[in-house]
Amino acid sequence: MTPVVNGAGSEPRISFEFFPPKSPASSMALWRAVERLAPLGPDFVSVTYGAGGTTRDRTLAAILAIRDRARLDVAGHLTCVGASREEVLKVARAYAKLGCRRIVALRGDAPKDTGTWKAHPNGFSGSVELIEALAEMNRFQIWVAAYPEKHPEAADMAADIEHLKRKIDAGASGAITQFFFENDAFYRFRDAAAAAGIDAPIVPGILPVENFDRMTGFAERCGTHIPTWMRKAFGNAEDEAAHDMLSVAICAEQCDDLISNGVKQVHLYTMNKPDLPYQVCSALGVQTVPMQIAASCS
Repeated sequence: MTPVVNGAGSEPRISFEFFPPKSPASSMALWRAVERLAPLGPDFVSVTYGAGGTTRDRTLAAILAIRDRARLDVAGHLTCVGASREEVLKVARAYAKLGCRRIVALRGDAPKDTGTWKAHPNGFSGSVELIEALAEMNRFQIWVAAYPEKHPEAADMAADIEHLKRKIDAGASGAITQFFFENDAFYRFRDAAAAAGIDAPIVPGILPVENFDRMTGFAERCGTHIPTWMRKAFGNAEDEAAHDMLSVAICAEQCDDLISNGVKQVHLYTMNKPDLPYQVCSALGVQTVPMQIAASCS
């Protein structure tokens, strides 16, 4: 791989996704992840938002802590599951008050064991309406989701790409993809999106595999294909150290190929565990930058 250096005028840019903590112990884990990854100079970091706003307060608290203590540009996720329009926009206004300049706007998934997704009686019909409302506020750079291997509920890839175009036309600035392991799927998707008139950036979302068995569950739910060679490789990993070494090698090679094929930014899903994402960035030649980080959360 040819090393690249992150920073002004260099490529690729990187960004990270975190999720809000559920307990004091997981709060400390989140902060350790932020402390370790912040010096890599991410373009921004995002914090997820639970179905129906179930993590609203924890998401807001995590955003505030990351902004205040690490001085990072934070994007808050926002969904329209189980909430009225006013409730959703109230969260958006809270994000703005915290200084968030970006929102990752999502329809969101139905809560577990509730069947298919249904709009709230007084809520947004889906992501397009949500994006339109956020765009009218004129306070955010809006990011949306994209699916290189098709959203599980989409009729086909053409329908999925048309839906992405509607989101961009509604006011989104760019898209972040669901994680994938086969770059050819991303390249086909990128070409098809361009052919459909989508000129906004599509940032590949990349998952360093922290736990292969857990990852397969995620992949099944979101429609990500796991190549046979990858299943065999992780199946042959003799211990945790071998598993992690394999994960870093696969992820770094995937990112390197993407960069070689014109990708300007990669978005790494951290699972609040920083070691593998840090090692991937190190393998890519991303260098740390001096920064002051305030005292850890207690």
